[in-house]
Amino acid sequence: MAPEESAGTELLLRSFERRFLAARALRSFPWQSLEAKLRDSSDSELLRDILQKPSGGSVTLSESTAIISHGTTGLVTWDAALYLAEWAIENPAAFTHRTVLELGSGTGLTGLAICKMCHPQAYIFSDCHSRVLEQLRGNVLLNGLSLETDVTANSDSPRVTVAQLDWDVTTVPQLSAFQPDVVIAADVLYCPEAIVSLVGVLQRLAACCKHQRAPEVYVAFTVRNPETCQLFTTELGRAGIRWEAEPRHDKKLFPYEEDLEMAILKLTP
Repeated sequence: MAPEESAGTELLLRSFERRFLAARALRSFPWQSLEAKLRDSSDSELLRDILQKPSGGSVTLSESTAIISHGTTGLVTWDAALYLAEWAIENPAAFTHRTVLELGSGTGLTGLAICKMCHPQAYIFSDCHSRVLEQLRGNVLLNGLSLETDVTANSDSPRVTVAQLDWDVTTVPQLSAFQPDVVIAADVLYCPEAIVSLVGVLQRLAACCKHQRAPEVYVAFTVRNPETCQLFTTELGRAGIRWEAEPRHDKKLFPYEEDLEMAILKLTP
């Protein structure tokens, strides 16, 4: 294959892989480009590459086409969820054989990726909106996972639970029942009220672990407003929660905007 043809093929395959892995509806699909490349290719190398990509697991989602629907933004996948899923796939040891609690799960993309690629012992999706919880349960089943109440569940898969969790009213005993080793959240720093509620629930999680090791906490977010990020770190300081930024990862699997600034903070309650 000529160098210029190889470069064009690489771009086409990268576009195909990112859109496929994004688990979102495609605006268009490059059938004509693929057909032309296959017609002009001198051998079967291109076809073999297309059939082999993407490698690894896939996530199938049902989600809203509107940013705000049924009074919530939790029915669509946000960029930080994609970024955190990529980070998890690159760092599976953080989740393998552990119990993971996700706060504000939304459509469930991050958790589904972790369940399929990182082999947790148990995974708790949580949210407070009834419509989001309904969609979450559907997405769990859509991806071949069983909810914990299913007695026919595959023992090789993690124990999966979808829980209603209101950060403002949940109690220490309720949080203690989850017994998480790891807590994650993505794109939940969208307003000051949410930040205060999130820090509050993290404090209560720490109170569950007075006589044992506190869970590791990872919060991923898109830096849309520096003042919002500053408020988050300020509230963490007031609550006595230490934090450090995780190094940026370079492996991009999902098609979020190139110029978005993403961050993941590791917290120590």
